[in-house]
Amino acid sequence: MKKQQKSNKPTASIVVVVDENNAIGKNKNLLCHLPNDLKHFKNITLHNTIIMGRKTLEAMPNGAALPKRKNIVLTTDNQLKIDNCVMLHSLPEVWEYCKDEDEVFFIGGGQIFDAVFDDMDKLHLTRIHHTFEGADTYFPAIDFSEWELIEEEKHKADERHAYDYTFQTYERKI
Repeated sequence: MKKQQKSNKPTASIVVVVDENNAIGKNKNLLCHLPNDLKHFKNITLHNTIIMGRKTLEAMPNGAALPKRKNIVLTTDNQLKIDNCVMLHSLPEVWEYCKDEDEVFFIGGGQIFDAVFDDMDKLHLTRIHHTFEGADTYFPAIDFSEWELIEEEKHKADERHAYDYTFQTYERKI
């Protein structure tokens, strides 16, 4: 919370699924389908502000805003308009727009994560215990000495989930 008060920014969090090599995507899609991760994502982001790039929005079902969330799309395209989305064009604009929020959630993609990673206070990682061939989008390297694991929940593969996976929540050490 000290960082939040100093910077006049909301708590900034990332919600992401990564494999053992920090891959997050392949061919503009997620690496695999994990129903429990979708439920986990919904539980974290519902009724909150989510921030994403245009490509991430386009990868959503029907390329549409997620319901029951404030959807912000960070894009360099000043002409782009998408129903039920707030279009912003720079990180300073995002921080100004969200200044009265308690917490905001960056949900992708790779370029957004690269741009905001150093400003993050919290990471919600779903770690898939597998390495995916042909992945083409990666999450920034994490120096875990800068982060404290505050929650972890391990899951085994089952009939609905092809791989073992772990939900982890980290807070940046202040």
